[in-house]
Amino acid sequence: MNRPNQSAFTYATALCAAVLTFLVPNCSVAQDADFKLHPDSQVQPGVPQGDIKGPFSWKSKIFPGTERDYWIYVPQQYDAAKPACLMVIQDGLGRAKDWRLTTVMDNLIHKKEMPVTIGIFINPGVVPAANENAEARYNRSFEYDSLGPQYAQFLVDEILPEVGKSYNLSNDPSDRGIGGASSGAICAFTAAWERPDQFRRVLSTIGTYVSLRGGNEYPSLIRKMETKPIRVFLEDGSADLNIYGGDWWNANLGMLSALTFSGYDVNHAWGTGGHSGQHGREIMADAMRWLWRDYPQPIAKGHPPKRRTQLLIPGEEWQLVSEGHKFTEGPAVNAKGEFFFTDSPNSRIHKVALDGTVSVFHEGTKAGGLMFGPNGYLYSTAGPEKKIVRYDTNGTEEVLFENVTCNDLVVLKNGGYYTDPQNKRVWHVDDQGNRTVADEGIEFPNGVIVSPDQTRLTVADTRGRFLYSFRIQTDGTLAHKQRFGFVHVPYDGSDSGADGMTMDDQGRLYLATRLGVQVFDQLGRCHFIIEKPQDGWLANVVFAGPQLDTLYATSGDKVFKRKLNAKGVVPWQAAVKPPKPGL
Repeated sequence: MNRPNQSAFTYATALCAAVLTFLVPNCSVAQDADFKLHPDSQVQPGVPQGDIKGPFSWKSKIFPGTERDYWIYVPQQYDAAKPACLMVIQDGLGRAKDWRLTTVMDNLIHKKEMPVTIGIFINPGVVPAANENAEARYNRSFEYDSLGPQYAQFLVDEILPEVGKSYNLSNDPSDRGIGGASSGAICAFTAAWERPDQFRRVLSTIGTYVSLRGGNEYPSLIRKMETKPIRVFLEDGSADLNIYGGDWWNANLGMLSALTFSGYDVNHAWGTGGHSGQHGREIMADAMRWLWRDYPQPIAKGHPPKRRTQLLIPGEEWQLVSEGHKFTEGPAVNAKGEFFFTDSPNSRIHKVALDGTVSVFHEGTKAGGLMFGPNGYLYSTAGPEKKIVRYDTNGTEEVLFENVTCNDLVVLKNGGYYTDPQNKRVWHVDDQGNRTVADEGIEFPNGVIVSPDQTRLTVADTRGRFLYSFRIQTDGTLAHKQRFGFVHVPYDGSDSGADGMTMDDQGRLYLATRLGVQVFDQLGRCHFIIEKPQDGWLANVVFAGPQLDTLYATSGDKVFKRKLNAKGVVPWQAAVKPPKPGL
């Protein structure tokens, strides 16, 4: 670790001072008597005091051009032979001092009410001014208020490995906490939200969960997305900011409501103050004690008391089915409940038997979308080869159409549909094999599926954020085109990545997207988002197994499955009338 150069220190110190002036406008050491400090926030006789090392400077590659300082708190009880827990705090040593955090940690570690914990107090980045007549670029809002994984990546890939060169840091995510105030608070939450494999304890005071850079989306995402293994402590005051970006007080109340609704381990301390650090300082000892209570018990996923879409079964997680492929796609299920998928780069179609045995069903095809038909044949698009084919039970191929551009398909008793993203078309094929264009204009039509009652066709637009719904007419033509499902898009992406789809007998649609498996009700509303089984592209999903109650997912080089509290339907079988949707 290097000593800071003068420019980095000057800019970072100036920024930190400005931030603390904004958060705590009238704070000074002389005013301590006005605050209701907990005894554990005050130096106690006989309690060993930790050391503060630094400042150290850092020039980031993940945030190019930025310079920043950070400090390291090392408790006296630290033993290099034992991995220490970790607490990362945004806004540097100034924030830690304002909270009296090192004193709190000294006292709680001494009382064994929290484990031996290294503190990293880190400033936001600054891009120094180009010359004396120019202004620096202050990165605080960009780094802290932005959603997405970039800041967590900065910590995990740059700062923690650097500190880890000198100190023995635990790699257990339950041993790692992260906190901050205002924008530093939402930054801490985002780091844990994006990387619960790295951080699971979140300390948030006067959190900026408002519309500065998308933070206002969190309450709805928390309610819809699968519960993550995170513990959260929230603090705010009823006189907090109410400005162009939103109402901080109501935003924090919304966060508490959403976290409680989704079964998170969450606690809070509400006060009457404004956008300052005073109340956070007063409750800091109790907040830290609560965050680290029951240590070393791991922090696990909570379970919501009751969701409207109650799909998950406690203890049932994603399980690996097959690996070692190049790109898996086209999941399909036959009448027995056996599962099939493609690996187009390797020119194979695989079969997964009911006992889990994986075998090669057919080799020598660039198959993409798959679906069984009413005659027991397996139908397939082979986009790179510009053909649509079908296979009998022995894997013998029969070419149905040549010189066609195709991606995915759905097969019905009297024909079917396939998507043609290259030409922005959806095609209909009747029971005589005649092809006609059923729709044009969707930017990138990809996945396609019919409703359980087989009266509506839904098409996914990979490059947009909507699903499109059509009424299937008696002659197979499509009518009443409508933007239907509103698909959630990742913060750092411009499109949804909407790909393959499947349906259950309640009329719910399961869509593979960049965010995970988004589940829509019959009215096109996303009720729930099941987490992806792994990072990378999630191509498609289908229900399979003897009871059609296990969701199979093709994801990059692997295939996964997960048993759900739902039962799938097969388009080529008899129509199923779903229940009337609730409003």
